[in-house]
Amino acid sequence: MSARNSKSGKAAARERLREERERQARKDRVRRQFIVAGSAVVVLAIAGGVGYAVVQANKPSHWEAMKDETTVVAPKNTEGKDGTTVVIGKADAKKTLELYEDPRCPVCAGFEQTVGETVQNDIDAGKFKIKYIGATFIDNSDNGTGSKNALSALGAALNVSPEAFLQYKAALYSTKYHPEETQDKFAKDSYLIQVADSVNALKGNKAFQKDVTDGTYDAWAMKMSAVFDKSGVTGTPTLKMDGRKLTAEGSENPPMTVAEFTSALSKALAA
Repeated sequence: MSARNSKSGKAAARERLREERERQARKDRVRRQFIVAGSAVVVLAIAGGVGYAVVQANKPSHWEAMKDETTVVAPKNTEGKDGTTVVIGKADAKKTLELYEDPRCPVCAGFEQTVGETVQNDIDAGKFKIKYIGATFIDNSDNGTGSKNALSALGAALNVSPEAFLQYKAALYSTKYHPEETQDKFAKDSYLIQVADSVNALKGNKAFQKDVTDGTYDAWAMKMSAVFDKSGVTGTPTLKMDGRKLTAEGSENPPMTVAEFTSALSKALAA
C-alpha cells in the first residue's frame, strides 16, 4: 500500500468518525430537550393537580352551599320566610305545641315510638296545632349528611300533604326504619324512598321520589335548620307551648311516656 493511499484512508476514517460524533451529539441534544420538556410538563401537571386539589378543597360542600342559597324552593303547606314555618292541625285549635327534632336523634325516635300516636290523636282531636322545627346538628358529630337529607325528604313529603309529612316522620322514627345514631343511613336517597314506601300517600309517588333524588328542598332544609340554630334550643326532642318547655314531672327532661306527656300537656293547656 502506498503512503498516499494510507494517508487518504486515515483521513477518510477520521472524517467518518467526526461525522458520527456530530450525529451522536445531535441525538443527545434532542434527547435532552425532550427530557427537559417532559420534566416541565410533569412539573406543570403536578402544579396543576395541586392547584385543582386546592380549589376543590376550598369549594363549599353541597350542603354548605345550600346554607347560602338565596333561591329557596319551599314545600306547599308552609308559611313565613323561606317557608320555614310549618304548622299542622285544626284551624280552631287555640294552642300550638312546638316540637324540635333532629331526624337522626335516637331520643327523638324513642319519643315518637312511645308518645307519637298520642300526639297525633291530640292533633286530630283539635287539642292543639303542632309547629315543627327540624334540626341537623347530629350530622356535625360525624361529618354526616343524614339529618339534612332526611329533613329535605320531609319537605318533599310536606309538599304532598301535611298528613303525608306526619306519617313519613313517624315512619322515619319507627323501630323498623330508624338507624343507630352511628349509622348515617338517611344520607342515602334510596333508603329514604324505601321508608316512604311504607306511607300510602308516598308509596310509588314519582313526584315525591324525584324531589328526594333531585334535592328540591335541600336549601329549604338548611333554612329550617338555621331556624333551629337560632331558637336557643340545645337538645332534641324539645317541646314548648306558649314559650314554656314541656317536661317530665320534677325534671328538665322531655316527657318520654304517654303519662308524662299527658300530665305536662294538661298543665300547658290550662295555663
